[in-house]
Amino acid sequence: MIASTKEILEATRQGSYAVAAFNAYNQETVRAAVRAAENQSQPVIIALGERYFGTVDVEGFVAMVHAIAAKASVPVALHLDHAYEKESIACAIAGGFSSVMYDGSKLSFEDNIRHTQEIVEMAHAAGVSVEAEIGSLARGAFSDEEEGDGTFTSPADARRFVAETGVDFLAAAIGTVHGMYSGEPNINLRLLEQIREAVDVPLVLHGGSGTPDAIILQTIRRGICKINVNTEISLAAAAFLKEYVSAHPDAHLSVIMSEMENAMVPAMSRFVSLFASRD
Repeated sequence: MIASTKEILEATRQGSYAVAAFNAYNQETVRAAVRAAENQSQPVIIALGERYFGTVDVEGFVAMVHAIAAKASVPVALHLDHAYEKESIACAIAGGFSSVMYDGSKLSFEDNIRHTQEIVEMAHAAGVSVEAEIGSLARGAFSDEEEGDGTFTSPADARRFVAETGVDFLAAAIGTVHGMYSGEPNINLRLLEQIREAVDVPLVLHGGSGTPDAIILQTIRRGICKINVNTEISLAAAAFLKEYVSAHPDAHLSVIMSEMENAMVPAMSRFVSLFASRD
């Protein structure tokens, strides 16, 4: 069955490690993520972004994830990623997601608080946990996310935001980007420490793709409990498909999709293993 995102993240805080949240779009990406987690005996979060509601049948996707999770040997949570519309969040809550992210980062701080309060009240009434974001990530190369302005999270704002909204976990903007970095990453670890000191909820890092392993481990030591990964897995799958179809132009679609799933598993396993490191 689908696990509680909040319980998974609370466990990571106690154990000083992080869990991977993989963006998924179809059965192959979901199965690959679960297989990667099982390989490492770690929990995993399957994330579906609001932006993909137009190409993914949400009810069918939820049913598929629930069915796969029921057979998994590790906890599997289902998370709504970067939702801007209340209707999308209501759909996810009613449909069986274990957590939702309301992204009000483009609003004024006061409006972000007000809208997030409404989402938290609605979600908590249904037993669903809520992630929110203050600050914003810039968009790097190969990203499919909307453009952000790269504003860092203010520790003082984080303290007030968490206290007034009651969110369960907070996405911290500390210099990572959505997608791949165009230059050298400039991650503000001291800022992350200050945010950690300001709030008492699990912290989330968006922009896991392309972030150096050493930096990832530093963020986990400073309180990051969930790390989102999207672009790097997309690039791995797309590169495999290009090469495989070129080498096997007559391959059946069923074989192509099965082999693509197999190709994603090691890419995902690397992240699951890295995030679980307690070194």
